[in-house]
Amino acid sequence: MSEHTAKPLAARRELIRCAGAALLLSVTPLARAARAQASPSILAVRVWPAPDYTRVAIEYDVPLKYSHFTVKNPERLVVDLEGIEFNNVLEGLANKVAADDPNIKLLRAGRFKPGVVRLVMELKNEVRPQVFVLPPVGEYGHRLVLDVYPLEPPDPLLSLLDKKELEPLATENRSDGKAGGKTESRSETVAEVRAEPKRPGKPVVDRLVTITLDPGHGGEDPGAVGRGGSYEKNVTLAVAKRLKARIDAEPNMRAVLTRDSDFFVPLQVRVQKARRIQSDLFVSIHADAFIKPDARGSSVFVLSESGASSSAARYLAQKENAADLIGGVNIGVKDPMLARTLLDLSQTATINDSLKLGKAVLNELGGINTLHKASVEQAGFAVLKAPDIPSILVETAFISNPEEEKRLNDDAYQDKMADAILSGIRKYFAKNPPLAKSKLAKLD
Repeated sequence: MSEHTAKPLAARRELIRCAGAALLLSVTPLARAARAQASPSILAVRVWPAPDYTRVAIEYDVPLKYSHFTVKNPERLVVDLEGIEFNNVLEGLANKVAADDPNIKLLRAGRFKPGVVRLVMELKNEVRPQVFVLPPVGEYGHRLVLDVYPLEPPDPLLSLLDKKELEPLATENRSDGKAGGKTESRSETVAEVRAEPKRPGKPVVDRLVTITLDPGHGGEDPGAVGRGGSYEKNVTLAVAKRLKARIDAEPNMRAVLTRDSDFFVPLQVRVQKARRIQSDLFVSIHADAFIKPDARGSSVFVLSESGASSSAARYLAQKENAADLIGGVNIGVKDPMLARTLLDLSQTATINDSLKLGKAVLNELGGINTLHKASVEQAGFAVLKAPDIPSILVETAFISNPEEEKRLNDDAYQDKMADAILSGIRKYFAKNPPLAKSKLAKLD
């Protein structure tokens, strides 16, 4: 090929290359715009029923527009989803609601008009709905959350009592007949009353004490997931229920669960529940996880005012505090009382008591499992920030360790774990008797 022929050919190739690059540059923004304008698709719908509230989480791939309103007689919550296609996930919506759901009677969806799918939630009673969106986090994409709260929420005091205890309580609450005698309400005297006769032997405490047990995670938030598929939220609830049964069998002790089934409780609400019944102790139960499967052992943590006791403790606190992001909290709802609670830094005395409780429990855990750390660790756990309640977080074992995962799912080991925690609580009270309480905290 001559020099004169090669030059025009090279010029043509350069022209084609530049034209192709220009075409690519012009197509790429169009492709991005097309993806950005893609119709959202419903990926999953999950329903989490509980006496406290029922949550419906609708997961989708790209942001969508929605609107909602309520209808009376009968009570209904109506949600319109714009720009989506009616798919098999929405078609199976009616099967998502259990017959014994305390709040929702029926959930159905259908094409309302072109480009709009309407969800209708038929309710069993009048509710306070909260509808909000959550950005993608963890394993989840975008979520539209429908929370329906009963107008009359469950009374936390009633969980302290069973029907057999109501009559003696009423008797002890009567006026003593003296001049100027005053009849106090049941809710004001629960903390003073022995709910059952003393058993043989000296009890650890001589008044009714209340212990709040907090099974970590729940609902939308599974917590850590073991290699065998175990969910932390299920393990923590199982251990907490076993521990509650043992505490309730103790003379003058009662336990209350922050959740008694598979639903999500925001971290601040867990603290709130404990404070509203004026708990004497708060025990949060978890199952640890690490990126390496050989990490093992039990641990106990308490709150720190001045920073974490180790980088591992700091990492764990950050991970546990992120539960609200995964479980899904409506940040539009503010509670000034709780905000003050979590910002209260005058907790030195409470933290000292927490350390004593933590040491007593950790010593007992060492009798049934390897200890990950030989001493109680500290970090800024949001769930331990009640300023007036000694609080600990127990990491029962590493669910990320295949061997410990098997143990965590074993009934016998769960029993040993519950026994060890109770033994630590009893030894704590033996050295630190609970102070007298004249009145229970008001619920308003």
